[in-house]
Amino acid sequence: MKIQSNYNPDVLSCLANLSSDEVFTPPSLANQMLDMLPSDLWQNKDAKFLDPMSKSGVFLREIARRLVEGLEDEMPDLQERIDHIYQNQLYGITITELTAFLSRRSVYCSKKADGDKSVATLFKNEQGNIRFNRIEHSWKDSKCVYCNVNQSAYDRGDLLETHAYEFIHTDEPSKLFNNMKWDVIVGNPPYQLGSDGGTRDIPIYNKFVDQAKKLNPRFLTMIIPSRWMASGLGLSEFRRSMLEDRRIRKLVDFPIASEVFPGVEVKGGVCYFLWVRDTEGDCAVTTMRGSDVLGPENRNLGEYDVLVRDGRALDILRKVQARKEPSITEILAVDKEFGWTSNFDGFHDKKKNGDIPIYYISKTKRSTGWINRPAVEKSPELVDTWKTMIPQAYGAGEGIPHQILGQPFVAPNPSVCTQSYLFVYVDSKRAAESVESYVRTRFLRFLVSLRKITQHATRSTYSWVPQQKWNRTWTDKELYKKYGLTKEEGAYIDSVIRPM
Repeated sequence: MKIQSNYNPDVLSCLANLSSDEVFTPPSLANQMLDMLPSDLWQNKDAKFLDPMSKSGVFLREIARRLVEGLEDEMPDLQERIDHIYQNQLYGITITELTAFLSRRSVYCSKKADGDKSVATLFKNEQGNIRFNRIEHSWKDSKCVYCNVNQSAYDRGDLLETHAYEFIHTDEPSKLFNNMKWDVIVGNPPYQLGSDGGTRDIPIYNKFVDQAKKLNPRFLTMIIPSRWMASGLGLSEFRRSMLEDRRIRKLVDFPIASEVFPGVEVKGGVCYFLWVRDTEGDCAVTTMRGSDVLGPENRNLGEYDVLVRDGRALDILRKVQARKEPSITEILAVDKEFGWTSNFDGFHDKKKNGDIPIYYISKTKRSTGWINRPAVEKSPELVDTWKTMIPQAYGAGEGIPHQILGQPFVAPNPSVCTQSYLFVYVDSKRAAESVESYVRTRFLRFLVSLRKITQHATRSTYSWVPQQKWNRTWTDKELYKKYGLTKEEGAYIDSVIRPM
């Protein structure tokens, strides 16, 4: 590839990310988000902008660039214009001392706002309007009352970062900048923290969104993981509030996060949204996958308890729901039905008198062991049922078409399993085989896919799967006909769900 001798790459497009959770925003993505805002903001010398989670300063830098251009007629003197913008319009809170230096360098062209090289000439302190204050967690019962991380993991002394982000570690965010009224809050928050040092991550991006809404800006736009749409630890209330909030007017969804954050994997993808304080209505939803762009399509985000990401699926789902059939969850085991986690090893390899088979997955390998029947203390009434076993996790990646679920199989009566499997329980081998054929259909896996946003298919992801009569081998042709799907709808399912 020939490189032009005068090619100067934007340094902010070349930064290595701090981690998969603290991701630098490419300038092109920042500008896509800013493009959603009304254009007259860039001609408004009184508009105030806040990035309360600044890492590279890219949002503030791009806002400054737009204001410098937009205010030229009103303020012809360039230095006067720059000083006004930086002194009175742009504000930031950074997430670490390092990102404070980086943000100021991006915005002021100097890591010190009052430095000799700073393009802003009026500041009398090093931080300017882009500040970092080291904040400590507020511990109660060994957890932080603001972000819920464990004290054992984050009470780490003065030499390490606390990850107690100032913006969300306060009950009164309006006092951070003396009750200033904001026209725009924008940014890319940290996504999650390891609550106990890394073995279990808890989302925190939702706390930034909720805190920003408390400040009641005219406009709010953030890029966050898309996992909130259907799952996520502790996100039920956040999901409900987002789906019911009619002020979310635009939503752009990227199922493959690496398409906007090169080299970064965020399970379930990422999305950015525009929240508008003074208007309500349907949300213009756009889905971006490679060169395929679906939308914008005006939708009521709160139609269901989770967000159906692809609008083409809605008509199919509505046809299925219209029959009001009982859900398969009524005969589907709960998570960890027999009480054993996936790493349970209290069984043996060879059968002894009175033993029953136990199905488990260890190091991605499916295996069968044996366990004494009296050892089954939880849900003993389900031991003597025929079961269609379905792996709870399936790492299918993010490409299309998906398989969605791992291969099912019929387990005999009696039998048990670890948390590695969910299972549908019925009263005969014939019924279990019928269920197995149903699980293999694209139709069932398509309905699961509408609620499955990570590799784990929990019981709730099957909520929209209707029960059938368990007296036949089910095929997609029969199911498409039963639910009145058009040729186009059947072809759409076939295009996104691959044969098992």
